[in-house]
Amino acid sequence: MLDLMKLAQQMQGMSQHINREAEASRKRIEIALHLMEQAKLNHDNLMKKHEEFKLRMLFKPATPLEALNHYPYIVEPPTTHTVLATDGSQIAPSAHEIAYCYLINVGRVILHYGQSRHPILDSVPEIYYRPEDLYLSRQWGIKTEEWMGYRRTVSEAMILAESGTQLVEISPYQQLTVPTLALVDGSLVYWFLEQLPSEARDLILQPILQSWEQLRLAKIPLMGYVSASRSSESLSFLRLQACSFEEPNCLKNCPGMGGMSLTGTEKKAPCQVFDPLRDTVLWESQLKPGQRSPFWRSNSSILDLYDHHQIYFCYVNMGLEIARLEAPAWVVENPEQLELALGMVMAQVQKGYGYPVVLSEAHNQAVVTGGDRARFFAMLEQQMIKAGLKNVGISYKEARKRGSIA
Repeated sequence: MLDLMKLAQQMQGMSQHINREAEASRKRIEIALHLMEQAKLNHDNLMKKHEEFKLRMLFKPATPLEALNHYPYIVEPPTTHTVLATDGSQIAPSAHEIAYCYLINVGRVILHYGQSRHPILDSVPEIYYRPEDLYLSRQWGIKTEEWMGYRRTVSEAMILAESGTQLVEISPYQQLTVPTLALVDGSLVYWFLEQLPSEARDLILQPILQSWEQLRLAKIPLMGYVSASRSSESLSFLRLQACSFEEPNCLKNCPGMGGMSLTGTEKKAPCQVFDPLRDTVLWESQLKPGQRSPFWRSNSSILDLYDHHQIYFCYVNMGLEIARLEAPAWVVENPEQLELALGMVMAQVQKGYGYPVVLSEAHNQAVVTGGDRARFFAMLEQQMIKAGLKNVGISYKEARKRGSIA
């Protein structure tokens, strides 16, 4: 059992640490705001420097698509509109269960507003048990549990695209008269794929991009909603303003910076004057409720593989939090579609009391409870017995863990 008395002693030191960090954070915000005001006046020169030296920089700042002082209010969407979303959950494989397999369950939600149409709230489960499902990733040194998470991301994208295209096929007027939004929980920039071998990466990324292409052809804008974002991509742009050298040539001016020293501490470059401040903290001080920041282009290395689905993002003051909204280039480049999409996201947050209701419902449809897990393996056990298998059961270790002798 957890010893709360011992924890209470440690928490005293933790609260003091948090107080010190809060004071340091206020100073970092002041520095960042000062640099922001300078960058607003020096915008064109900074963009020119980034373009000229981006291959010789040790960091990848996002680049603004709009003026740095552009904080427009988001317009309410039409009363009649449709929002769809997916979210996934899983049962991980275990060598101690009756069979080594895993299950991915994708919750799907389609909400129609102002149309007198029933919503769709269901889930799409799929069980993976074949050797190519369980052991394919091991050739690249990727654990089955990790690969399962990647496969879940693919399933979420594919079912989202299928739902959108079916919606248009069933109701052709949908494409012409009813604004529709496909919403994703989390980032559209899959940083984790950068570390994977190319073969493994293609198996995950290509189906996702194909699904996005389906949505593009169906004229359904796609957006990713990132709550409590820890990104500092837009703040990194201010490092160009903070650079103390005439040219932001990191390879020449700051070799060895950005790594770890022999003592285990990070060797910070002179321009990292507000590190580790996050974007959300900066924009919280700039945006009023209902306002958004300028759109930024993410320059993450993985986006080199995204083709025409380059990712742009902005931050929006949703009232209760600063959310990061991401969208592919084909959404941002269509001003009318973009304005409708932003409005529908804001309306979803208001209806969900601080978080998009369609994402909450998709999560609720996807979640696999402990009871669901027990019933899943009970059904599997029955099928195995019907098939003539003998000695079907969990390992002795698992049996003992489920009941305490003491």
